[in-house]
Amino acid sequence: MNARTLTRLTFANPASAIYLTLVAGSLAVATAVTLFSADPGFVWVWPALFTLPFSTLVVMTGDAVWAAEGAPTWFLAGGLAVSALVQALALGALWQAVRGHRRGLPHPRGH
Repeated sequence: MNARTLTRLTFANPASAIYLTLVAGSLAVATAVTLFSADPGFVWVWPALFTLPFSTLVVMTGDAVWAAEGAPTWFLAGGLAVSALVQALALGALWQAVRGHRRGLPHPRGH
């Protein structure tokens, strides 16, 4: 698999594009609420939920490495980004598999 195929599967299909837009929107809202609100509350739960289950591994790794202090923000933010990209790639591969399977079907009129 080359870089062009990985890029196409990750970004250039409707499933991945919608998913990445949803994650980016939740990150933008969470960042804005954190910057402009006195109490952001649980707003960062949404980006984490949208990137489950892979983000769970990131949090567990952060807890294992930085047990006492807690994982730094750069690690968690980078982990959310990597989680979103890995899952966008998986969605793209699923999209291609479904579309490829549909293309192999005969035309309903028999032509």
